[in-house]
Amino acid sequence: MHNFQMNINEYLPLRDVVFYTLRQAILKGELEPGERLMEMQLAEQLGVSRTPIREAIRKLELEGLVLMIPRRGAIVAKITEKDLRDVLEVRSSLERLSTELACERIKDETIAELRQAQEAFKEALDGDDITLQAQRDVEFHDVIYKATGNLRLIQMLNNLREQMYRYRLEYLKYDLAHQTLIEEHEAIIEAISKRDKETATNIIVRHVYNQELTVMKKIQADEDIPSKK
Repeated sequence: MHNFQMNINEYLPLRDVVFYTLRQAILKGELEPGERLMEMQLAEQLGVSRTPIREAIRKLELEGLVLMIPRRGAIVAKITEKDLRDVLEVRSSLERLSTELACERIKDETIAELRQAQEAFKEALDGDDITLQAQRDVEFHDVIYKATGNLRLIQMLNNLREQMYRYRLEYLKYDLAHQTLIEEHEAIIEAISKRDKETATNIIVRHVYNQELTVMKKIQADEDIPSKK
């Protein structure tokens, strides 16, 4: 039996509350890669029927966080090298485009907002709430996306965010990466504020690559560890 519990939200349907609870448990590692998701056990733990559990598992499968295996049922998806590369290849291209457009279109007040987002991110890194750190990192990048003024691009980046979140958490678990993140964010702000496309895009590509490199090492280190049955 796991320790995570469901936080009731009066503004959300029960199925969504169950979905977010299980999703968070996977992202935080409370439900581990390779672990089976037993509907009856989860329903008992969260105090709900099996129906919202089943619906949540279907949504988690669509996000790539859960796999349906014949004769085994639902299991938590492992983080694979190919999945990581596929997601970060797309992210790198979209981040480069968004940074170029931000350099062209960003306003002074948005630069100030970007600096505020950076301060909030640094403050979160001083604590030990990794989900808050990830949220503040997302908010920093969201300011850049907003500066593009391109709603289609923003939508694509938002769709990718869910697939990125798991890798973002894994990266943030490395305390040694925190200073690198701070320095890269600062350099991004500086380059964008100067409307220096070449420097800004070089930094953002390196920013994504450093994440890929770090998480890839963890995947390779963990690949021989047997998963839970």
